[in-house]
Amino acid sequence: MLRRLHPDQPDSFEFTPANLAWAEGQISKYPEGRQASAIIPLLWRAQEQHGWLTRPAIEYVAAMLDLAYIRALEVATFYFMFQLQPVGSVAHIQICGTTSCMICGAEDLMAICKEKIAEKPHQLSADGKFSWEEVECLGSCSNAPMAQIGKDYYEDLTADSFTGLLDKLAAGETPVPGPQNGRYAAEPLGGVTTLKDYEKGRDTYNASARLAVDIGDTVKRIDGTEVPLLTPWRDGASAPAKAAEETAAEAPGIQPAGLDRARDGQADDLKMIKGIGPALETLCNRLGFYHFDQIADWSADEIAWVDQNLEGFKGRVTRDEWVAQAKLLASGGETEFARRVKKGEVYDD
Repeated sequence: MLRRLHPDQPDSFEFTPANLAWAEGQISKYPEGRQASAIIPLLWRAQEQHGWLTRPAIEYVAAMLDLAYIRALEVATFYFMFQLQPVGSVAHIQICGTTSCMICGAEDLMAICKEKIAEKPHQLSADGKFSWEEVECLGSCSNAPMAQIGKDYYEDLTADSFTGLLDKLAAGETPVPGPQNGRYAAEPLGGVTTLKDYEKGRDTYNASARLAVDIGDTVKRIDGTEVPLLTPWRDGASAPAKAAEETAAEAPGIQPAGLDRARDGQADDLKMIKGIGPALETLCNRLGFYHFDQIADWSADEIAWVDQNLEGFKGRVTRDEWVAQAKLLASGGETEFARRVKKGEVYDD
């Protein structure tokens, strides 16, 4: 298949400071003169930052690696994981079309993509929120048919369940990934017949789905706020770690007053706030935040401080509008997301 660069290109590209520090850490893994070995991770990071891989991004990465532009272009056009055209602002849907999935209904899923997103692969939907493509085997044959959306797999799909997923994503919701027919993982449809002890005390979700639920956003692109790359061979600390320290030192804002413990020993269920999963709830408690009214009272300066100090989740307060949600919940109201949580549609732990 001939892969060309998109005719409409931005004027320029450069990594954000956090992504630049991460990229330098990747390059440092390789011996002097072998920095070109970092081409794939750096191109991928550029794609994650912008959404798709642009010509300026390819040229920028090539210059970082002291690599001829044509060599970087060869890599970008060879690997299908690199998107050379704009993708949906909410999600790019990858439908597996290989044997198991095709037999089990992948064509029905692609028909829905044509109806609800665009007639042809790699075209944007009318609202720009979605795009789609057919891909080769994604290795989830026992849960066919399936689709990869963002970082995660949505498996055991039917035409109805897939339509529901697209509708939820379009509405700004975050569907739980993994099997969509009630299966825990890839056990027989009729239930396990051996090794039944594994069901005792197991988590509500399998490990992959659990990680996505904890993050709270399956379609979130990598943006440099994740746990930094460790490179202890570089002066005893990684460049990303140093960048994080410098950012923290310069971080604006005022730390909100916290509590030593929840009032009357009863914390509010902060997972009722969209964007706060179990991991973030634990982090909030560690910072002294246990109740909706605490979050509801944060000033702009306090929001800025919390946004900068959410380890691995920077910016989530502003992005997911925690304060507005918390004000409603603190006053006795209820959001649509909170109703879903109460029904057990989001978390069950």
